[in-house]
Amino acid sequence: MFLYRVPSVIPHLRNHIRRATTIAPADTSGLKGIFAAKLPAAIEEVKEVRAKYGDKQLGTCTVAQAYGGMRGVKAMTYETSHLDTVDGIRFRGYTLPECQELLPKAKGGSEPMPEGLFWLLLTGEIPTDKQIDALRSDLAARAKLPQTVIDAIDALPLDMHPMSQFSVAILAMQQQSVMAQEYAMGTPKSMFWEHCLEDSLIILAQLPEVAARIYRRSFKGGTYIPSNAGELDMSANFARMMGFDDPVFDDLMRLYLTIHADHEGGNVSAHAVRLVGSALSDPFLSLSAGINGLAGPLHGLANQEVLRWIMNLMAKLGDKVPDKENLTELCWETLNSGQVIPGYGHAVLRKTDPRYTCQREFALKHLPDDEMFKLVSLLYEVVPKVLSEHGKVKNPWPNVDAHSGVMLRYFGLTEELYYTVLFGVSRAIGPLASLIWDRALGLPIERPKSVTTSWIKNHFENEAAQVQA
Repeated sequence: MFLYRVPSVIPHLRNHIRRATTIAPADTSGLKGIFAAKLPAAIEEVKEVRAKYGDKQLGTCTVAQAYGGMRGVKAMTYETSHLDTVDGIRFRGYTLPECQELLPKAKGGSEPMPEGLFWLLLTGEIPTDKQIDALRSDLAARAKLPQTVIDAIDALPLDMHPMSQFSVAILAMQQQSVMAQEYAMGTPKSMFWEHCLEDSLIILAQLPEVAARIYRRSFKGGTYIPSNAGELDMSANFARMMGFDDPVFDDLMRLYLTIHADHEGGNVSAHAVRLVGSALSDPFLSLSAGINGLAGPLHGLANQEVLRWIMNLMAKLGDKVPDKENLTELCWETLNSGQVIPGYGHAVLRKTDPRYTCQREFALKHLPDDEMFKLVSLLYEVVPKVLSEHGKVKNPWPNVDAHSGVMLRYFGLTEELYYTVLFGVSRAIGPLASLIWDRALGLPIERPKSVTTSWIKNHFENEAAQVQA
């Protein structure tokens, strides 16, 4: 059975849930009882308001959008990337294939270095090899992890989820914040971007070692491999510190860290970084908030959910050879049970995610005969048709998560609880570049206006009464 976990994490969570759900519900006069009694009427009220006024405008959005997570509301700017419904993600106007072709590559590597993507996102320009060599030297000079951060990580429980460890570690790094120190000394606002840049470079330099240390202590018995940031690029050094020494895996890390780095500004992790940063919280505090958002099951956990679903398919198939017919049956079984098919569909895209495509090309090159990759390829032929017939998704095509877990597993990174930490190392690149621009442009604190359900009802009832009068 393919379940790679920190040994005591799941029992600990189960015990916590058990304790939480064994509270006797009999006392209806207590806080929980009173809340539960009010809930059905409140749910019904929201349903009625959404049905009656859903298409009405509330300033810049409709009532339905206000209740629906503000999906699709154009209410912010974000300079580093844009998500196109057809082309997918564009980094400063460049498509992923263009980035793969144009961004500098490590010696012997075939995929772009994420250091080059950070340069592109920050400046809007494709860097030269010489510029990236200088940036790598700068990052290497900042890469030594303070002992206080090491001590903070090592003090955490071994059964703490890797993403929780990651967030705590970033907060522990905050003691190095140039922005926080300069702000305390009264630095002018015009200088904030420089201090934000300094902090961001420290974070990007040290984050691979932080993440690798969490991996080694959680899954490899606490044996650590020293950093070699002075000789290796970010991705190769990260791979070595985790314990991988395959040059092809180095390239996979370069690809993974590049394609997951940014996804315009409205997703939870990027927006959380911007929101917290808008209060002039330094990049360490802001990034930790973004990592906490990334840890949510509706955001950064999708790749491990895909892998678990595929493993479940394989278990159900048993000795049967996968084909379109039996996979179609299993897909419908998933949907009819009330579950979704993970790794398919996208909030914005209306075609196959280019991030899926570039991973597929990598897999065709390096692991064409892997059984799980073959299954993923066959699902690519089956799932879109099933979802189209199902009729409840606007985009039946695969997204980035449909592929990544399978390739990580092929190269031996089987600990799926850690996958979101990898995502976090990558996602730091885009929002930090954007945060530097936020401070350079002097963007204000974010403070959207909220209204209550009662306000909505009264507003439109009064509006209707005035029209009748």
